[in-house]
Amino acid sequence: MKKTVKNKKDTLYLVMPAYNEEENVSEIVTSWYDVLKFGSDESRLVIADSGSTDNTNKKLKELKKKYPKLVIVSKGLKQHGPKLIQLYKYAIESGADWIFQTDSDGQTNPLEFENFWNKRNDYDAIIGKRTVRGDGKSRKFVENTLCTILRFIFGVKLDDANAPFRLMKSSLVAKYIDRFQIDYNLPNVMLCVFYKYYNENITFEEITFKPRRAGVNSINVKKIFKIGAASLKDFYAFKKGMKKND
Repeated sequence: MKKTVKNKKDTLYLVMPAYNEEENVSEIVTSWYDVLKFGSDESRLVIADSGSTDNTNKKLKELKKKYPKLVIVSKGLKQHGPKLIQLYKYAIESGADWIFQTDSDGQTNPLEFENFWNKRNDYDAIIGKRTVRGDGKSRKFVENTLCTILRFIFGVKLDDANAPFRLMKSSLVAKYIDRFQIDYNLPNVMLCVFYKYYNENITFEEITFKPRRAGVNSINVKKIFKIGAASLKDFYAFKKGMKKND
């Protein structure tokens, strides 16, 4: 007599970088924690909070008493990009099947996650597309400029290169994560480039993007342009390496 095998649930690691988000973090953890119900019991909400100078870390430790699947990563670089690299590697090494990344500033909507999750069997990555941006026209202009630059350098057309709302197979992220130095600033951007350049099975889905509810954005438009200018050299270095692999 054959044994009935139940379908194994996918393990989901929901990862977020945080920096000085004491005004947002309680609501963010509370609203996003429920998303873990879509994954297996081994699913986790992982927040990287190295470098905060406010009470973010203290609040996270208090929240962990109520939310046992919350994991706090307190060691590492404080910048957004390096935290993403650290979080992706943590999820891969922990055995995640799927990695979902968003930010801890309250600009994304947890209710839009289910649509992404329901489509996961059709794609290896589903990336958010911010058609309307609640954080202002200047941020939209920066994103459009970035996508234009990426198209010129890499020959890829991206709907949104840097959206902090993306569901990705852990195995797909693992294919490319070691191409980054630990302090690289724009891993989400380059992951999208790699996915498109190498014809990975990905799609873009429209999401809403709200204005920041509270807290202070540590990256203003001036800093974004500064990071972008410095990244041009990195883009061409990546392109050179990609040509060698063609």
